[in-house]
Amino acid sequence: MTSYPKNKIKILLLEGINDSAIEVLQEKGYAQITCMKGALSNDELYEAIKDVHIIGIRSKTQLDALALAKAEKLMVIGCYCIGTNQVDLKEAQRKGIAIFNAPYSNTRSVAELVISNMIQLVRQIPEKNKQAHIGVWLKESKNCFELRGKTLGIIGYGHIGSQVSVLAESMGLDVIYYDVMTKLPLGNARVVKSIDELMQKSDIITIHVPENNSTELLINQARISLMKTTAVLINYARGSVVDLEALKIALNEKRILGAAIDVFPVEPKSKGDTFATPLQNIENVILTPHIGGSTEEAQAHIGADVSSKLVSFIDTGNTMGSHSLPEINLPTQEGAKRILHIHQNIPGILSAINTIMSKNNINIVGQYLATNTEIGYVVLDFKSDIIETEHLQQELASIQGTIRTRVLY
Repeated sequence: MTSYPKNKIKILLLEGINDSAIEVLQEKGYAQITCMKGALSNDELYEAIKDVHIIGIRSKTQLDALALAKAEKLMVIGCYCIGTNQVDLKEAQRKGIAIFNAPYSNTRSVAELVISNMIQLVRQIPEKNKQAHIGVWLKESKNCFELRGKTLGIIGYGHIGSQVSVLAESMGLDVIYYDVMTKLPLGNARVVKSIDELMQKSDIITIHVPENNSTELLINQARISLMKTTAVLINYARGSVVDLEALKIALNEKRILGAAIDVFPVEPKSKGDTFATPLQNIENVILTPHIGGSTEEAQAHIGADVSSKLVSFIDTGNTMGSHSLPEINLPTQEGAKRILHIHQNIPGILSAINTIMSKNNINIVGQYLATNTEIGYVVLDFKSDIIETEHLQQELASIQGTIRTRVLY
C-alpha cells in the first residue's frame, strides 16, 4: 500500500491515447482516469490540470511553464510519443516532476512507411494516382526508377534511421549515413563526413533527427541545391528541420524529383482541422498528417510502455527513462518503509538527510542517490517503529534546497 491511496490519484489522458495505456493503469489499481479525444485549448488545459497528479499527452499539448504552474499536484508527465519537446523540461525539472516517453515503440511503423514512400516517389506514383482519379491514363516510364542499386542517405542514424537502413539494404539499396554522434553501422552501411556530402551522393534522402537549435532548417536552400535532379527527400523527423519554401521552389523548378513530408512547422491540434502548407498541389509530393507512428501496433506499444513507466515511478520511485529526474533503478525492500527526496544539486543535502535519520535513531536498510547538473534524487529505505513517516517527511522537507518529498509506503 502506498501512503497516498491509488483511488485518490487523479489521472488525465489527452489526445486519444490508446486503450492499452488505460488497461495498464487500471490493472495496477488506478481508477480516477479521465480520457479526452483531442488536445485542449490553453484555458481548458489550465483548468483541467489543476488537481491532476498524472497527465498523459501526445504531441499537440504544450506543457509550458504557465501550464506547469497551474498543476500544483502534478508528480509525473507521460509523453505517449517518441519526443518530449512539447514539455518545458527545465521547468518540470525545477519542480521535481518526472517525465517519461516511449522513444522506441513506433520505430518499425515509421521505418516501414519511409520505405513505402521511397518506392512511391521514385516511381512517381503520387502524380500518376492523381491523374488516374481525374481520368488521365499517364502510362510512362520516364524518370521512374527501381530502388535496387540506388543510394539511400540517412541523416540521423538512431533507432529509426538504423532500422530504415536494415530494411533498405535488404531491398538492394546502398546505404550511407551521417550522425553527429559516432554510430556503429549496421550491415554494409557507410558513414560519410558531412551532410553536404550525403546530399550530393544520395538518390533518396531521409531525415531522422530530433528538434533542437542545431537541427532547425538543417535542410535549407543551399543543401537542397546539392541534390541530384532525380533525387527525392523524405522528412519523418520534425517540421522545423526542412525549409519548406526552399523545397517548394526546388520542386516547382524540377530541380529534384519529389518529396514526402509527414511533419510540419505548424500543425493542426485536432483531427479534421484545416491544414495548409506551401507543398500542397505540387507534382510527386506525398503529404501525410504526422502519421509516421500511427499504427495500431505502435500506439498499443506506446500506451503500455509509458503507462508502465508512470506506474513504476508512482509505486516504487523508479526513474529509469526519466527526462527530468536523475535515473535510479530501485530494488524492492521487504518490510521496509520508503521515502523519496528530490532536491537542488547543492552541497550538504545528503549530510542533512543522514543527520535527520541518525537523530531519529532510524536504521537505513537502503539508500540510493543519483544527481544531474541541477537535481539530486535520494531514495531512503528504512525500518523504524519509533517515528511516524509524516513527521519524518516534514523534517526532510525543511532541508534547504528541497524541491519535494514523498512517502511511498
